[in-house]
Amino acid sequence: MEVARMISNGAAEVDASRWRYEMVSQLGSCNRVVVFSASGCPMCTVAEHLLFSLGVGPTIVVLDRHVEGPAIREVLCELAEEQQPEVPAVFIGGKFVGGVEALMACHINGNLVPLLKHSGALWL
Repeated sequence: MEVARMISNGAAEVDASRWRYEMVSQLGSCNRVVVFSASGCPMCTVAEHLLFSLGVGPTIVVLDRHVEGPAIREVLCELAEEQQPEVPAVFIGGKFVGGVEALMACHINGNLVPLLKHSGALWL
């Protein structure tokens, strides 16, 4: 009986994990540009302002104000590279770009505007 319960609990954990990834995937792909953010996070503000300055109006999901914020944060922690904070997390065209460092690197390298155009977030 104990083994069956452990298997059942393990399956429930896998289902919960899959559900969290699907939720983040859905949120990340439902709009052309999505920024997962946190209140009072200065790097989140930098990422948001960069996108706004380029003429993009990203969907901003503020995790500490979202019902599923802790579950979303868990997934973002796994997506983020080691030693990087989980917010901001930027999705463009349904694909995870990364945090503010990755976003700024794309901008400096000249890859951000083409990426935004390809996703349909920019028309120019």
